[in-house]
Amino acid sequence: MDDIEKLLNADLNTPYEKDPVVGALVNGELKSLDYRLIYPADVKPVRLFSPLGKRIYRHSLCFLLSYAASKVFPDRHLEIGHSLGDGYFFRFTDEEVTEAEVGELAETMREAVRRDLRTERINIPYSEAVSLFSGPRYERTLALLKTRNDSGIRISRMDGFSYIAYEPIVTRTSLLTLWELRPYHGGMLLRYPQSRDGYMRIRPFQDNPKLFEVFCRSARECRIIKAESLGHLNEKIAEGDTQRLIELSETMLDRQIMAISEDIKRRKTVKMVFIAGPSSSGKTTSSLKLFSALEILGYTPIKISLDDYYLSRDLVPRDEDGNYDYEVMEALDLELFRKNMADLSEGLPVHLPSFDFRTQKRSYCSDATVLSESSIVIVEGIHGLNPGLVPDIDPSLVYKIYISCLTTVSIDDNNRISTTDNRIIRRMIRDSRTRGTSATETLAMWPSVERGEKNHIFPYQNNADAMINSSLPYEIAALTPYAIPLLRSVKPESGDAYTLSRRLLKFLELCYMIPLEEIPRTSLLREFLGGSIYKAV
Repeated sequence: MDDIEKLLNADLNTPYEKDPVVGALVNGELKSLDYRLIYPADVKPVRLFSPLGKRIYRHSLCFLLSYAASKVFPDRHLEIGHSLGDGYFFRFTDEEVTEAEVGELAETMREAVRRDLRTERINIPYSEAVSLFSGPRYERTLALLKTRNDSGIRISRMDGFSYIAYEPIVTRTSLLTLWELRPYHGGMLLRYPQSRDGYMRIRPFQDNPKLFEVFCRSARECRIIKAESLGHLNEKIAEGDTQRLIELSETMLDRQIMAISEDIKRRKTVKMVFIAGPSSSGKTTSSLKLFSALEILGYTPIKISLDDYYLSRDLVPRDEDGNYDYEVMEALDLELFRKNMADLSEGLPVHLPSFDFRTQKRSYCSDATVLSESSIVIVEGIHGLNPGLVPDIDPSLVYKIYISCLTTVSIDDNNRISTTDNRIIRRMIRDSRTRGTSATETLAMWPSVERGEKNHIFPYQNNADAMINSSLPYEIAALTPYAIPLLRSVKPESGDAYTLSRRLLKFLELCYMIPLEEIPRTSLLREFLGGSIYKAV
């Protein structure tokens, strides 16, 4: 049968700005245009400016940079790092890249775009793939291949350059016209257009040094414990070295929290700690770990959840589609919260509320809370970093913490695991276990969760005094045994949820697994897997 490119009559001359077809949904699964149909299927075009087209474009830009690096610096090892704002951080592992070298790479990329090179996907024998990716430039790729036993490996090839792409890429380089490559902290940022600009321009660069520092620290620690990629992680598990890996990973997170508690102690005036972060970042366990760390330092912590200040449903604002919008700060009883915080800071007694989401009713603790000399309040919730939450509180009394699951373990040299995907998997497992929510429901609602985060959490992350990376290097292996069956329960008729499930399965099926009994009950992962020793305080 034909390539889907021919089936869709995709015009190969359509320029970037005309929103060309860059891929297709084949029975709900995202495919490149050169995918060959082997049976009749429902085929729908995917255009560049759609959310799925955006993924194809960004992945293709990474392919283009890797191609350029192979031409300009064939003996150097280019390594994809983490996302940062509207770009991806890349580095050479041997030495820092200079501004002139970044310029040379960018010009090679532009030349490839001008030449309109075609990519092709081919299957090669496993032994040939191992030989092809055996050089020093492919350390992580080879490590992953050695933990697989496929008879054949599908690769993408262009102008003599070979690449294993775990997501679809464009079939021609002339589409890849809008991007920026800039030097950044000894490496480089590959920047792409954003949907809020209609994908028609690259925004002026806005630095995020705090987030970058956290990513770099975590990446260094992953390299130290030799768990920086799926291949390396699989090797550790195969060698029976999981307990040591788990111990070191947990220590890395606990050290972050202890360092923050000591910073709070040094500031002396802090009476309130606000913790915020996106969905499934581990706010609950982290706040309880911080509770214990502050106790060790002589504090008497009091934990407050912003969830207990929600308004009843009939008072919650609605979004543009007419649905209740629980993501906006106005869904909280701000008047009550601000009064409670003001009274506590002045030493007055406060009867703290508790909100029952099932009955949509609020009750109040019979015992009043009064701050003593040693007291410190820990407030956890998505709006904790918003300056409008407690505008009248003396800033010297407040310490703000941003927490997220900032994944630094990559699939291989050229393919990353996104922090968003990691959080989706966490939430899907937790919601299935604690709320009876199907994987299909969790995946279907994720776009609305992301919209809320972009509007109400991410804009304020730089207000934080400290950041916590709650991602554990071994966690993908611990989540995989639970995630795979849930993802397989999502069927083709589920639309976008099915498309997402198939993408997540592709990389999870590369992972070796760590059984639940090896995960300590003190681990943050137990918040999602169950069995945590941390209970609400």
